[in-house]
Amino acid sequence: MPTTTLPAYEQVKAFVKAQINSGTWRPGDAVPSEAALQQQFGVSRMTVNRAVKELAVEGVVSRVQGSGTVVAQLHRISSTLAIRDIHEEILERGHTHTTRVLTLETVRADVALARVFKLRTGARMFHSVMVHEENGVPIQLEDRHVNPVAAPDYLAVDFSTITPTHYLLEQAPLTEASYSIEATLASAQEAGQLGIPPGEPCLVMTRSTISGPHVASLARLVYPGRRYSFNGTFQL
Repeated sequence: MPTTTLPAYEQVKAFVKAQINSGTWRPGDAVPSEAALQQQFGVSRMTVNRAVKELAVEGVVSRVQGSGTVVAQLHRISSTLAIRDIHEEILERGHTHTTRVLTLETVRADVALARVFKLRTGARMFHSVMVHEENGVPIQLEDRHVNPVAAPDYLAVDFSTITPTHYLLEQAPLTEASYSIEATLASAQEAGQLGIPPGEPCLVMTRSTISGPHVASLARLVYPGRRYSFNGTFQL
């Protein structure tokens, strides 16, 4: 085998993945036995066993009792979409970020919000609506509800100097987040706030964040489809 700095078990994993990615081995094809891989790589049985176990956990192969190891029918793919501060994202592109604050208020949780935040209906909450601009062009409409327990001074923050995302990550350190993304058409109100024609396609991310025992915030982020795209990383 060629010289490499990879640990022995990673060499085995890389070999198996290469055979699959090249199409040499197809879903359902048998993977060489651990004994065969041990002989091919000149490593211990324990090393090969670790490699195969990790490949199984990653969803690359399936271990079938009595039938050995086969290429998985569908590779498990992990997707990572980081929670990013829109301000930092715009700065990375060498552009200028500005914020227009449209609403900053106290509201009462309706049934749907109470369910998301695990609060009683009518509980006090904070609500903000703002438009984030890149070089003066609106690229994100942010409609956010915040749990006062997580950020009691939220309404006093000057959001022309710091974004809600940045502030909340400082005040309520993130322990968990969930999101969904869908395509939709801009309502008349959203279109006016974003400076686009009504009915124009948009991407909408709905994201909730948890800090310790509390749901900290729920944000609906609307992006004009012709001005913005989401980027993520995918790994086998």
